[in-house]
Amino acid sequence: MNDKKVAFIICVNNDDLYQKAVEYINNLLVPYGFVIEIVDIRNQRSMTSGYNKGMMSTDAKYKIYLHQDVFITNKNFIGDILEVFNKNAEIGLIGVIGAKYIPTDGIWWKSNKKIGKVYDSHRGKIGLLDFQGNSKTDELVGGVDGLIMITQYDIPWRDDIFTGWHFYDISQCLEFIRKGYKIAVPYQEEPWCIHDCGIVNLYNYDRYRLILLNEYKNELK
Repeated sequence: MNDKKVAFIICVNNDDLYQKAVEYINNLLVPYGFVIEIVDIRNQRSMTSGYNKGMMSTDAKYKIYLHQDVFITNKNFIGDILEVFNKNAEIGLIGVIGAKYIPTDGIWWKSNKKIGKVYDSHRGKIGLLDFQGNSKTDELVGGVDGLIMITQYDIPWRDDIFTGWHFYDISQCLEFIRKGYKIAVPYQEEPWCIHDCGIVNLYNYDRYRLILLNEYKNELK
């Protein structure tokens, strides 16, 4: 495992979005002694299978799993995530927005204790989602949104049960928790990312929600 390498892993089915995401990545500041790698994964049946393939194809210790429509605007993004990990070896996974606790229905954004911030277009136009409030510290959380998920340890994605495009993110958070790791949303003076997702396709959403509830019923209590 190369602890001086950072891999950006992206499942791709739209080259225009992917190329834009890559432009933002290539504009990031890379800390001295570190190298970056961009891993594009194509023609996968699910997000979990794609991310498992990406995870196995790089020796980078630090892996950044992001949607092809996520554009990282924080130039010091790499240094900032390394700082979070270096401060606490128990933190295995970082996101930019999530919830202090995952509700028992499994839907993180229904939590009354949401954390973080991001520019997002899920209502059809770009707007700021800001749940950070006045907090200026990193927050430990129960789960993060899958728009971007940053890890310093490798845990397999559950491609055995999440065979589509929903709830892979909360599943992975709960897998990290099962292994004894913590999850964090760092303090962001300005949002680190733009997520230009548009109105989300919720096909099979409830099917995978029920799979999540069945698999992680003990954790969600």
